[in-house]
Amino acid sequence: MPSCVQRDARSDRFTHNHPSGDPKPCRDDIEMTKEIKAAAGALGISIHDHLVIGRKGHASFRSLGLI
Repeated sequence: MPSCVQRDARSDRFTHNHPSGDPKPCRDDIEMTKEIKAAAGALGISIHDHLVIGRKGHASFRSLGLI
């Protein structure tokens, strides 16, 4: 979030990997995304997507209806 504020960004997306190789979002991923989305919203920043990368592909929170 600090880089978004410094750049006066109005939107962002974020990505992380799952070392297990399974890109399916876990409960912690979903909760963290909700918290980040709420904090971003308070700053006027929208979150476009959260991607989880694994050996078996990727998962998009937007495509899964989680954002």
